[in-house]
Order: sequence, then C-alpha cells, then structure tokens
Amino acid sequence: MAAERIALAKAGTPWPELERQLKAAGEHDVAWRTGRAPAFIHFAGDDVLDVAKRAYLMYFSENGLGLRAFGSLAKFESEVVAMGLALLHGGADARGAMTTGGTESIFLAVKAARDRAAAAGRRSGQPNIVLALSAHPAFDKAAHFLGLKTVRTPLAADFRADPQAIAAAVTPDTVMVVASAPAYPHGVMDPIAAIATAAAERGVWMHVDACVGGYIAPFARKLGAPIEPFDFAVPGVTSISADLHKYGYAAKGASTLFFADAASFAGMSYSFDNWPRGQYMTNTLVGTRAGGAIAAAWAVMNYLGEEGYLRVTRRVLDTREAYEQGVEGLGFRTLGRPELSILAFGSPSHDIAAIGRAMVRRGWLTGHVKNPPGLHLMLNLTHEPVIGEYLADLAASLQEAARTGGDDGGALKAVY
Repeated sequence: MAAERIALAKAGTPWPELERQLKAAGEHDVAWRTGRAPAFIHFAGDDVLDVAKRAYLMYFSENGLGLRAFGSLAKFESEVVAMGLALLHGGADARGAMTTGGTESIFLAVKAARDRAAAAGRRSGQPNIVLALSAHPAFDKAAHFLGLKTVRTPLAADFRADPQAIAAAVTPDTVMVVASAPAYPHGVMDPIAAIATAAAERGVWMHVDACVGGYIAPFARKLGAPIEPFDFAVPGVTSISADLHKYGYAAKGASTLFFADAASFAGMSYSFDNWPRGQYMTNTLVGTRAGGAIAAAWAVMNYLGEEGYLRVTRRVLDTREAYEQGVEGLGFRTLGRPELSILAFGSPSHDIAAIGRAMVRRGWLTGHVKNPPGLHLMLNLTHEPVIGEYLADLAASLQEAARTGGDDGGALKAVY
C-alpha cells in the first residue's frame, strides 16, 4: 500500500506518549467487546483471554524456529498436536505440527499433496485442486504460488459441496480434493464421508478444511449436535487444517495441520543443507515463529480442558440458535442448515445491501454473503449479551431499507 514517507525520529518517544497514541489509534476500530464484530475475534471470556496473554508474554522472546534452544516450546507444540490429534481421531501413525494460521496450514497441505502426486509421476498437465464454490480462497492463494490451478464445483441446493460434482471434476491431474467443516460462507458442513470416498476411489489426496470447526465441532458432537463424522474417523481423509486461534481460543496466530500418516506428514517439511551454516529444516513455511503463540495455545487448551470447551461451545451454539430464531422471526431465511457457530441469512424480498448499510449506521460492522445476498455472523461469547440489541437494530434497519427503497448507497459489496 502506498504511504507517505516518515523518517525515523532522531530521539525516542517516551512510553506514556506512545501509549496515548496507541489508544488514540484504536478509538475508531470496531467495538468487538460489545459484539459489533461479525468475524475476526474469538472470545471465550476474560479469564481465557488473560491466560493467553500471560502465557504469551512469558515466552514473548522465544523463537519457535529454535526448538533445540527452547525445549519448552518443543514440549508445548508436541502436546498441543497430541491433544488435537486425539480430538480428531488421529490413529497411531498420525502426525502434525503447529503453524501460524489457516492459510499456512492450507498452503502446506497443498504443497504436500502436490509433491506426492509429482513423485507418483501420473500427471500429464497442470496439477489442479478440486473444491466446491464455498471452499476458502486460501486454496486459490496456495495454488497461485505453487503452480497449480483450482477447479471449483457448484454447490447443492443446501449450500453444501456436491460430492457427485466433485467426483466428476477429478482428472489424472488432480492432486487434492477439498471439503470444508464447515464452509465459511454459509456455515454448513460438507458431506465429508461421500467426498472422501470419491477421492479414495480415485487415489487422490483428501483434505478437510476444519480451520473453523476443528476445535468446536468435536465438542458440539459431544453435546449431542447432529454432526456427521468429519475427521480422521472418516476413511480416506489424508489431512486436516484446524485453527487454534479460532475456536481453540488461543492467541493469534496459531493453527494446526494434521496428517493421517507419517509419510504424508513428511511432505509438509522443507530441508536444505547446501550452505556454510549447515542444515536448515522446518515443518512450516515460515522460519521464525512467535514462541508466545505456541505457549498460549498450550496454556489455553490446558486451562479450559474438555469441560471448559464443552461449556463455551454450549453457549456459542445457544447463541447461534437464538440469532437464527430471531432473524427468521423478522422474515429472513437461514441459508442452509448451520451446525456450529456461523449463521448466514437473507431474504429475496428485501435489499440486503441497504439493510447492511443501515446496520453499519447503527454501529455494527456487517459481514455479507454475495451468493445469494445475505448477512453473515461468526459468533462467539461477545455476541451472547447483545442478541436483543442486534435483533432490534436489524428490525429497525429492515424498516429503514424498506422506506428508502435501497437508494441510500449502492450494490452489495461483500468483503472478507
């Protein structure tokens, strides 16, 4: 981004003045603590946030690249991965590692799948990834950098991936098939088992993008939510991405990438030794990693435990159900059948863009879905106490949009 050139000050600025400027800079940021952010924040209570902050600061300067130097971080990462694999039904040969976020996890899964297909030598053209229209753009980003292309397939009427469409799109050049648990736009769980079966029958790597659901869906299932198997319990699943800084409630940025077996996991790493310093090897795309993020993930997972995650998950699911009932009471239609924390809703009878702008004027940062037009919420505990306020403002915005006829702005522009 273009910016004016600012010379480094000759003399340093005292902390009290820097603190003042830092606070002033954030005065117009979204008021996420009062539930005004439809995404980007995952809050499980001030106690959990405090644990994450304290653990992060204890390991603020330590570097996840130097696990030989910081055995503490090696212990934390190993135990985080072990807990994640247990949640996701990883077998004895399953492996994994922490990354800095979902995009990195997805990038490395794509890289591993590409390399395995290249080693098999069966391709004749440009390698591709087959995925539904609703899958995350991080796969397109990975394909862009890794020399692949993506083949996106239409959604079924319930907004889930269509297994038959995915199976029909697979060719000898396909290196990966993707399913989402859940898909971000509509919050619905793809039919993982059917897609995994199609991938296995064709000998193709199957990745489950559980960046959103990986650390909430297991607890929702324990609470009785009717969620179909989506993890390594499903035959044919090769890898899973799951973000700790979403519904694991860890500090940003922390994600996990898991593999069904050690051979697949080996494709995640990079090694190089043709330089004077000796061997360089990482399981991650990045080199230096914030030790604080690793420590915070370990601390939060152990602080909450299964009982804590179940307690928070129950509240998140209840919150989503309350919003869902409320918006349907106002005449909106839920898009698909949300099962976890995401709710998308719209109405063909109303100008969604105008309603969204009216909500912004009432202090709500608004998330949009463009196909079909709708509003989007990714819920956490900040949204629990403002259900009534949100629904009242939504009702008022609905009336305002009806009065203005949608001539208060422009067409819907959905930006993530």
